[in-house]
Amino acid sequence: MVDVILGLQWGDEGKGKIVDYFAPGYDMVARFQGGPNAGHTLYVEGKKMVLHQIPSGIFHQDKINLIGNGVVLDPVTLYKECEAVAAHGIDVKKNLFISERTNLIIPSHRALDRASEQSKGDSKIGSTLKGIGPAYMDKTGRNALRVGDLLNKNFTTNYIKLRMKHQRLLDGFHFIEDIHAHEEEFFESLEFLRTLNIVNGEYFINKKLKEGKTVLAEGAQGSMLDIDFGTFPFVTSSNTISAGVCTGLGIAPNKIREVIGVTKAYCTRVGSGPFPTELENEEGEKMRTTGQEFGATTGRPRRCGWIDLVALHYACMINGVTQLVMTKADVLDAFETLKACDGYKINGKEVNEIPFQMDKIDIKPLLKEFAGWHTDTTKIKIAKDLPSKMNEYVAFINKFIGAPVKYISNGPGRDQIVTL
Repeated sequence: MVDVILGLQWGDEGKGKIVDYFAPGYDMVARFQGGPNAGHTLYVEGKKMVLHQIPSGIFHQDKINLIGNGVVLDPVTLYKECEAVAAHGIDVKKNLFISERTNLIIPSHRALDRASEQSKGDSKIGSTLKGIGPAYMDKTGRNALRVGDLLNKNFTTNYIKLRMKHQRLLDGFHFIEDIHAHEEEFFESLEFLRTLNIVNGEYFINKKLKEGKTVLAEGAQGSMLDIDFGTFPFVTSSNTISAGVCTGLGIAPNKIREVIGVTKAYCTRVGSGPFPTELENEEGEKMRTTGQEFGATTGRPRRCGWIDLVALHYACMINGVTQLVMTKADVLDAFETLKACDGYKINGKEVNEIPFQMDKIDIKPLLKEFAGWHTDTTKIKIAKDLPSKMNEYVAFINKFIGAPVKYISNGPGRDQIVTL
């Protein structure tokens, strides 16, 4: 069967560590969407490692890692990442597999991303500028180059056609960039990509399932960034929810068993877009500095605020979440008083549903206050040692969202996780 781990907020929930924690219990870890806009942070032998495209199970030598067809792949980023992983003694050519249907990000995709974002002026969405949006546009526009195309002798001809199409678009933006300056590195990376295990992803994974192998599907970004159900238009370009597992890996819905949602004990967001519980004050700055809230991919400071249970309930509903992992609970150790949003006030009316387009209306969060535990929880190993005030906070969340918090992460280390 397939279990899923995905984010329930606006990304950056700490999924990398959680996938790494659960990976030993599975035969395969598979990424099903997103691209190098993801930044999954792990600590391997005490050293920080950020994975952008390779599944977070790669540091377990006996696990199969699959990049699925729902991913958009930047060969240059992948090459550099494989070198970094190999430096830890991991043989990526042994246990990393890539679906031949995975779409490629080419240098002009990045240029288009920059041109598009620049043209929006003050209305920019906060893109990571990694070429994600333009790559998915080529996918839906049926223009994309895919990993399997690398094995076709006409690849270079098709690449030039696509680049020329992009150049016409760039000319329309009046955006000037020398694409050729990036192509030598790009084509060198393609040569490396050809040496990896390129497979027919959907047959590959279903054969493993038929053999009784277990799969952990790894999501990128977060549910509130989903192209259909997120805070549109301030969203990513893929389906980040559990439904994306089926289309991003080529498996049937009845293969999915557990959906493990990951949420921070508070909320963060990078880039533009609505954020009802954002704290633009000293408390928000305290969260940012205590939690080291800076983007793993961009380095940008994250916006911080209290946990939004209306949004969390919504994310659990559309994903079919069966259990939750709460990360960065230790960040709240520093607060005397905590708050949680359990409703919105919109046009004088109290609601507990996500509205159609959050950026078009004025939302006032309704906040419930809790006494903080004000205790160092980072060294706690077992549930009975958790502060009673933390248990009260978690119990309220469980009741509100209707899905249980089963694990609490209380630090960045692999062993800093408490099972409830």
